[in-house]
Amino acid sequence: MIVQQILQSKGNDAVITITPRTNVADAAALLSEHRIGGLVVSGDGKSADGILSERDIVRALASKGGGCLNDQVSELMTPDPVCCSRQDSADHVLGRMTEGRFRHMPVVEDGALVGIVTIGDVVKARLQELSMEKEALESMVMGH
Repeated sequence: MIVQQILQSKGNDAVITITPRTNVADAAALLSEHRIGGLVVSGDGKSADGILSERDIVRALASKGGGCLNDQVSELMTPDPVCCSRQDSADHVLGRMTEGRFRHMPVVEDGALVGIVTIGDVVKARLQELSMEKEALESMVMGH
């Protein structure tokens, strides 16, 4: 399975972005409102300049206290996030996420943000793929 298929299965390929100047409290509100775990940080709404995750906010709260909610996203985000393309395989993406210990990966083509996949999206797609393979093998063994 490739990333394009995962994006299609999600149904909604809209990516919620925030600017580097957005304050952390507003970013946290957006995460909560959309029930998501990460936001792509983009100065122009088209590029992936960074990622801000729930983990980034929690770490800042633990080290700086509540005052970090007034900081700009640029102070907490992970800059230059690892990205993939629509043609990358699910296994490749899952490997990169596992190795890098992150859960959100922007999908970029020709420098433009075209989607985002999460580790949950990739695991779900991989499990569906394994289930289909299992059914095909069972069918072959049963002589159908």
